[in-house]
Amino acid sequence: MNRKDPAALHEECCAITRALTQIGDWWSLMIVREAMLGTRRFSDFQQALGIARNILCNRLNRLVEAGVLNRVETDEAGRRPEYRLTEKGRDLFVALTALRQWGDKWILTDRPPLTLRDRHSGRPVRPVQVLDADGTPLGLHEVTVDDAR
Repeated sequence: MNRKDPAALHEECCAITRALTQIGDWWSLMIVREAMLGTRRFSDFQQALGIARNILCNRLNRLVEAGVLNRVETDEAGRRPEYRLTEKGRDLFVALTALRQWGDKWILTDRPPLTLRDRHSGRPVRPVQVLDADGTPLGLHEVTVDDAR
């Protein structure tokens, strides 16, 4: 496989490249994670992440421009906006869950991993998998990529 610059890959419509262009940096993913945990206000993001104000402002603006977050004015003066996940942002739940599970498996720490549980049953969530149309798990070498262009 030939290595190309990101702009060339983007032009070839690689979905992974396009996604990383919008949300691929570390801070953006952490902001989305915090939003999924219920964080909404600038000061709360800053406190939860320990992020510099200028970087947070930049990433929030980029996530709003990308349609991942909505900026919602909560008072008439617009002094205390909230940032809420859009449908596009909520759709990152599966990707971030897969990334979390990968990190729990492969990045060793001295702490046990967090357990995701079904809110209703209390049972642990199964690892994210790629499934065929019948629900059978598929591995890397059991799928192909078709170029429908």
